[in-house]
This record gives sequence, structure tokens and C-alpha cells, in this order.
Amino acid sequence: MTEIGKYFLFLGHLLTNRESFKTYYNLVMEECVSIGLGSVFLVALVATFMGAVTTVQTAYNMVSDLIPDYVISQVAREMIVLELAPTIIAVIFAGKVGSAMASGLGTMRITEQIDALEVMGINSISYLVLPKIIASLVMYPVLVIIAGVCAMVGGYLAGTLTGVITPNDYIYGLRSGYNEFTVIFALIKSVVFAFLVSSISSYKGYNTQGGALEVGVSSTKAVTSSVIAILVSDYLLAQLLLGK
Repeated sequence: MTEIGKYFLFLGHLLTNRESFKTYYNLVMEECVSIGLGSVFLVALVATFMGAVTTVQTAYNMVSDLIPDYVISQVAREMIVLELAPTIIAVIFAGKVGSAMASGLGTMRITEQIDALEVMGINSISYLVLPKIIASLVMYPVLVIIAGVCAMVGGYLAGTLTGVITPNDYIYGLRSGYNEFTVIFALIKSVVFAFLVSSISSYKGYNTQGGALEVGVSSTKAVTSSVIAILVSDYLLAQLLLGK
């Protein structure tokens, strides 16, 4: 409970003694490039194979002749949009971006760069952490959209090239029974996950104490805590928005 209290106090300092808009704009743009462009290849690669495996395994489990083939892509679509694209990519996001945030801030802490900012009268939490959170809130939903598209393309290629489903059936299944709220739900989850990963990772890195060894420990704790927060919030959001 003490750690949770410190985390919320940490968040409270984000909006106090802020810098100018131009300063934040430049910092946010730099973080967007680092977070978005630095992750897009990995996200696209993982999502493509994730969609391919989902389609092939779904087809493998459709053992009844009474089930039409287009159900394969329909099931794959729901799995990709509702869970795989926002949640699995969030775990990768935590491992790549979250650990980088924690290690970067941890290094600044042990080299006393954060202390230097405080001496100059700058709110180091707002100056260093707020741009990372804003950039994550902007870029991670974009990464989720890219992941969803790549996963469906990967499913299309795997399904048609292996002969488990025809191209027409795959496209028909993607369109069949489409509920636009699933996309909205995925984007809501992506915003929540982006905030949790960026804020928790920044908190762990900012509060690093010790030397170079503790930077690695903080990075590991950041990823572990972020993944736990993702899984817990994933269930809570599903229960809140989809539960009856």
C-alpha cells in the first residue's frame, strides 16, 4: 500500500510547476519518434505471425463439417481485435519501451542529472515523465491499430497459402457479424495500457537508488509491475465494458 501511495503522489507531481508548451511539444515529439518508430517493426512482425498462428490453430479446431469455413476468420478477428492486438502487444510494449524508460530515468538518477534539474528549479517529474506518458498515449493506440491490421493480413496469408480457407471466405468472415464496439473497446484498452506502462516504468526508474546494478533491477521491476497491471486492468475493463 505504501508503494501504491508513493506512485499516486508521483503522478500528482506531473501537473505542478510545468514548463512552457513549446518545451513539452519538442519533448513529446522526440518521445513519439522513439516510442512509435522504434517499435513499429517489432510490433508489425509479432502481430503478423500472431495472426497467422491464430488463423491456422482456429482452422485446426474447426473439426465439424457443419461449421462454415468463414467462421475461421470471424473467430480470428474477434481474438485479434479484443485481446491479441491490445494486450499481447502491450506486454511487448512493456518489455521494450517500459524497460527503456525505467533504465533511462534510472541512469539519470544515479548520475545525479535529476538532482541537477531540481537544483535549477525544474520539476523533474513533469519535465522528464509527462512527455513520455503523453507520447505513449498518442503512439500506442496507433501501434495497436497497426498490429490489428498486420495480424489480419498475416491470417489471410497463412490461411490462403495453406489452403485452410479461401480468400473469399476469409474476407467474408472478417465482415460477418462485425460489431464496431470491439474496435472502440480495443482502443480504450490501448490508452489504459499505455498510461500504466509509461507511468509505472517511469516511477520505477525515477526512484532508482544505488548504482548501475540497481538500474537493471529497476528495469526488471518496471516490466514485471507493468505486465501485472496490464493483466489486472485487462480483466477489469472486460468485466466493466463487456460483462453482463
